[in-house]
Amino acid sequence: MAEMDLSTINPATVVDARGSACPGPLLEAKKGIGKVKIGETLEILSNDPGTRNDIPIWAKKVGHEYLGHVEADGYDRLFVVRNK
Repeated sequence: MAEMDLSTINPATVVDARGSACPGPLLEAKKGIGKVKIGETLEILSNDPGTRNDIPIWAKKVGHEYLGHVEADGYDRLFVVRNK
């Protein structure tokens, strides 16, 4: 699979969990994934360093596809595709 430029993704929904500590960003992602259709992308904004580990584990566990993250100005942009 070719490397994807995550900065060009146009997500269906963006969840802003900046300023929220663990498990806040994960809980926001769980709520947000229900707002996107199957095959669409959810973007999670978070400045909690644990989110980089939590989101990929959660996505794999529940059957979604974690695309990766991009560092922004003081926070991360994480991308998950809803698969079911």
